[in-house]
Amino acid sequence: MIESDIIIIGAGPVGLFTVFEAGLLKLRCHIIDVLPQVGGQLTEIYPKKPIYDIPGFPEILAGDLIDNLMKQIAPFKPGFTLGEKAISIETTNENGFIVTTESGLQHKAPNIAIAGGLGVFEPRKPPIPNLVNFEKKGVDYMIHDPEKYRNKKVVIAGGGDSALDWTIYLKDIASEVTLVHRSGEFRGHLDSVQKIMDMAEREELSLLTYAEITEIKGDSIVNAVGAKIKGVDELKWIETDYFLPLFGLSPKLGPIADWGLNIDKNAILVNTEDYSTNIPGIYAIGDINTYKGKLKLILCGFHESTLMVQSAFKRIYPDKNLVLKYTTVNGVTGF
Repeated sequence: MIESDIIIIGAGPVGLFTVFEAGLLKLRCHIIDVLPQVGGQLTEIYPKKPIYDIPGFPEILAGDLIDNLMKQIAPFKPGFTLGEKAISIETTNENGFIVTTESGLQHKAPNIAIAGGLGVFEPRKPPIPNLVNFEKKGVDYMIHDPEKYRNKKVVIAGGGDSALDWTIYLKDIASEVTLVHRSGEFRGHLDSVQKIMDMAEREELSLLTYAEITEIKGDSIVNAVGAKIKGVDELKWIETDYFLPLFGLSPKLGPIADWGLNIDKNAILVNTEDYSTNIPGIYAIGDINTYKGKLKLILCGFHESTLMVQSAFKRIYPDKNLVLKYTTVNGVTGF
C-alpha cells in the first residue's frame, strides 16, 4: 500500500505542477499514469513541438517544459507508478480513498486529483489487414526509446506533429528514414514542415506524399512495407526494419467513466471554486474537466491545480489556518 496526501492520476504538465503547489503546503503526492514515462501528450505526441503561451518562456519545446517541471518538483520527492492504468477507486473508513492500478497495486490518500488530460490514449491504427501480426515485431505506434532505432531503417506514416517531430529527430539516429503521407498538405507546425522539405531536398531523408502504406511483409518481423501511391497501379515496396504509423492517439475516459463522477461529453464537471467534483475529495484539473468558460490551455490547468491543493489541504487539516505564503519570501523548501 502506497500512502500519500494526494494521489494524482495523470503525469502531464498539470499533474506535475500539482506536485509543486502541494509541496509548498507540505503535502506529499504520488502520481499514477498509464504511459511509461512522465509528460503525457507533450512527451508522447509532440516532444519537439514549440509552445508559445507558457509565462516567462517566449518559446519552449514541449519536452523541455516537462524536463523543467521535473526539476521544479524534485525537492518534493513525489512517488510514481508509471505504465499502469488506474482501474478502481474505493472509499475508506477515514474519509479517504484507495486507488488500485491494473497490477493490483493499491494507493491510499485523503485526496485524489484527476489530471488525466484527455483521458486514456489509444493509438489510431491504419486499416492494414495484417497489421496486428507485426505489433511489437517492427510495428510501433509510440516511440519510447529512440535509441531502439539507431542504425536501423525506419518508415514513418503520418502528417501531424508527432510524425513530423519524430521524422526530424530520428533522421540523425536511424540509418534511413522515410516519411509517408497521404496528402501534400501537413497538419503539423509550419516550421517542422519546412524542415522536412529542406531535409528531403538535401536527400537526408525520403519523403513520399500522396501515398499510404497498405501492406506489410515479413516472416516473424517486418522487413518491408508497400506504399500505394495516388495514380500509380503498382505498390512501391520499401525495405525497413520498423514501421511507425504515427496518426496520433485517440482519447477515452477509460475506467474514469465508471467512478460515479458527473460527466459531460467525456469531461468531468467541476466546481470552479476549487475544481472539486461531485464526490468530496476527488478533484479534476486540466483538460479532463469542464465548466462554463473552460479553456484547454496548460496555463489554465496550472491555475486550477493551485486552487485545488488549497482545498485538499483544508480537507486534511480542517482546523489549521492556511495563509498564502509567497515563494519570493519563503523560497522553496523540500521534504
